[in-house]
This record gives sequence, C-alpha cells and structure tokens, in this order.
Amino acid sequence: MANDQLKQAIIAASKEIGIDKIGFTTAADFEHLRPSLVAQKAAGHTTGFEHQNLDERLNPDLIFDQPQSIIAIALAYPTRMKQRPPRTEYRRGQFARASWGEDYHNILREKMTALIARIKDLANNDTTIDFKPMVDTGELIDVAVAQRAGLGFIGLNGLLITPEFGSYVYLGEIITNLAFTPDQPMASQCGTCRRCVEACPPQALLGDGRLNGQRCLSYQTQTKGIMPAEFRPMIRNVIYGCDICQIVCPFNKGKDFHFHEDMEPDPEAVMPELVPLLTMNNHDFKVKFGPMAGSWRGKKPLQRNAIIALVNLHDHSAVPNLLAVIDHDPRPVIRATAAWAVGELALQANPDLIDFIKQALTKEDAENPEIVQEYQQALTKLTALN
Repeated sequence: MANDQLKQAIIAASKEIGIDKIGFTTAADFEHLRPSLVAQKAAGHTTGFEHQNLDERLNPDLIFDQPQSIIAIALAYPTRMKQRPPRTEYRRGQFARASWGEDYHNILREKMTALIARIKDLANNDTTIDFKPMVDTGELIDVAVAQRAGLGFIGLNGLLITPEFGSYVYLGEIITNLAFTPDQPMASQCGTCRRCVEACPPQALLGDGRLNGQRCLSYQTQTKGIMPAEFRPMIRNVIYGCDICQIVCPFNKGKDFHFHEDMEPDPEAVMPELVPLLTMNNHDFKVKFGPMAGSWRGKKPLQRNAIIALVNLHDHSAVPNLLAVIDHDPRPVIRATAAWAVGELALQANPDLIDFIKQALTKEDAENPEIVQEYQQALTKLTALN
C-alpha cells in the first residue's frame, strides 16, 4: 500500500478506535526550541518533572533507530460533570479536569497500542516497521509534536489549542520508521488576547507561550514539601492541578465533550470530602483515587492541599480534626501544615489550645526551620486572639 493511501487508512482506523484527532509530521529535530528551554532552566522555571536529557527531548533520532515520521493524537476530555456529589456535613475539594476519570496515560496508551496494531495489519504485518509510543512522561515535548503535526496551535498558556476541542485534550505521539506526507503546522491564533496571562493568580505565564513552572499552581499542588505561603490562598479548594488558564480561554468557551466513558468523572472522587481525606489510609486512598492521574504523587500532597483548602473555605469546624492530625500523623509536613491551619481557623484561643501547639512543637525537629515556622505562625495567630 502506498504511504499516502496508508495514511488515509490510518486516519480512518483512528476514528474507529476512538481517537478524536490525528496528525502526521516528520521526525526532524526540534532544535529550534533549545535556546528557549536552556533559558528556562537557567532562570529556574523548570519543575524537575521534565525528561532530564535535553538532547533526547529535541532529537527523535537519539531515542529511535532511523525515525521517519511522528504520528500525533489527541483525545478530548469532558469539562463538566453530569452529576455533582450530594451535600454532606463536610466541605469538598476538587481535582482539575485533566484528572477526571481513569488516568489518561493508560487511556492514551491503550488507544496508541490499538492504532499500532491496526497500522501493522494495514501494512501486511511488515516486520521491518517499528514504533515507539509515548505520552506525557516520554522524551519528546507533546505540545511541540502536536503543533507541528497540525493538531492545533500552542497558546499563550503553553497548551495545545485545537479548533474543535479547545485545549481540553490529552496528547500522545508515536515515532515510526514509516514515512508519511506531513500535515501543515498551525500558527498561533491568540492574537492580542492575554486573558490566560492576566488570569493566572501567581503570574506564572510569561506571555509568550512559556511559563515559570515553579510558580504554576498545578505544579505547586504536586510538590511534597511545605507549600510556600504565597500560593496557599491561590489554590482555593483545588487539591490537584489547576484549570484557570483554560477556563478563561475564549477557544474553550462551550467546549464539553463526552466521547470516552473511561474519562467520565466519579463525582465523589473528583470532589472529595476534605476532612475524611485527612486520615485516609493507603488502602482506601488507592481504591478511591488510585485510578486517577491525580494520584501519581501519592496521598501526602493531596492531604496537605486538603488542609490548605479547609482554610480557604473557612471551615472552622475542622479545627478538632486538624488537632488530631497534629497529634497522630507521622509526617512532619502534614503536622506542620495542620498547625498553621489551626492558627488560621481558630475563632478563639485558650491556654489549652496554645499549650497544645507549643507541646507539639517540642516534638518537631528544631533544626528544620520550615516546619518550626508553621507552628510559630500558628502561635502568633492564636496569641493575638486572646
């Protein structure tokens, strides 16, 4: 089968598999991105979650033997829940939309595995054909590949924006030694719009499609240490991720697609009760949150963020639960964040409460200034209430 015919057959097969967008580009390098990436790292704007070998991020031929093409795919995900969880005695947090449903890494891998099988079949099981699928954690830069393959353009928020689905898409790519006629890249359509840049609470967006990853709220919700005080009120009740730069984007207005059953959110999982989350054991955590992308860092960041969300929601009734966390949780970061939260939420102080925090502080490592500072801030707040 001629490659142009094969390309059209692959496009048809992708639709049958349930792939919402597909594009083709060459396996040429992405070296034009090097100066920008080097500058970002030098400025301290990277998160550490990126693939660390820059040469491999930019050169497909370093990670694949004689690559000829890259096939890029996109899957559209839902942005609105069909049903919200019921009101209970507890306040709720929320996960960003990219963590709704089953972990998108698994969904994309399944789609790409199915597509590779179809391509092999269409190519009469030619044993010389090879493939390397990747998603998110792979070497290449997903948005750069997708843009060059014509799936969409890169917005000022650094996300790929598709004409059909906005930026609410998951991306994956497959390197292959098959040669295809490349699709045309799409130029930016942001124009003079800067809504995402202006709406970002920590001003993480640099205004040119790059961001300071260290200031991104999505990154901050995924760290495991003490969250800097500056970012705490900004996350509101979101315990994983951030959707602000997507919500304000005009290209996302009215976008809400429900093409994939495994992407549908479980309301109780994506809007969990915060107080029960504080003492959830590992087994229950894995059962409830394990299938979601937002569980990849474990329960510690989510529990820390839940404590911060309780403060942002002004949930004064949670103080006894926070005191129990300080008393029983084995992790210093969680205890210290809970101590800070008590200082923020307590409506009145009494000597017993102040003595409790002081006594808890004596059990902490005095050589860890970040931990000590949280307790001291709580004591300052409580003392001022007297």
